[in-house]
Amino acid sequence: MKTLGLIGGTTWISTVDYYRYINQLTNQRLGGQNSAQILLYSMNFDGVKTLADAGDWEKFGELFAGAAQNLESAGAKAIVLCANTAHIVADFIESRIKIPLINITDATAEEISKQNLRRVALLGTNFTMNSDFYRKKLLQYGIETLIPSDEERDFIHNSIFDELGKNIFNSETKQKYLEIIENLKMQGAEGVIFGCTEIPLLLKAEDCDIPSFDTTMIHAKYAVDFALS
Repeated sequence: MKTLGLIGGTTWISTVDYYRYINQLTNQRLGGQNSAQILLYSMNFDGVKTLADAGDWEKFGELFAGAAQNLESAGAKAIVLCANTAHIVADFIESRIKIPLINITDATAEEISKQNLRRVALLGTNFTMNSDFYRKKLLQYGIETLIPSDEERDFIHNSIFDELGKNIFNSETKQKYLEIIENLKMQGAEGVIFGCTEIPLLLKAEDCDIPSFDTTMIHAKYAVDFALS
């Protein structure tokens, strides 16, 4: 079994799910008392968000690359960024380490491709929805990406930081998300990516009438596949 290096704290709420899913999936595969070999570097999220808000992606990348290097030195055989937004600097981090970075966009694109979908909606922070790192990867699989309107994007972004990342889950917020998904469905979305690792804490697959993609679980499965390969 290979040791996984997780960079979490972004937020700690969803990092808990990463730790739980990776251990559960490892035990399901190996049985007995087996669990995952994990090194966890947990960020202070306030500093991370300050850099993102300022658009200082250079310092943001340096911060994450430093964490990845520490995990590599400690014996990690691959890096897992426990947040979608952090993948904006995934290529930079990869350039600073000698071990693989298990990319959430690769995992998600492969999962969508298995269902033969050609147009999907992307929900996440404004950093994620307005960036092209998901679009580029999905296009490699022949998949088009739809994002919500400006107003809807701002609602989702603010709810992630003001509510979901603080472990607050309101029924009104959930209903608004479902309305946004319905709007995107009417625009042709055949599925929806929960492109922030806090969103699956608010919405489940059964809440949606189109296929949904829980990026936390998908990424965790991908990481376990690597660790046990």
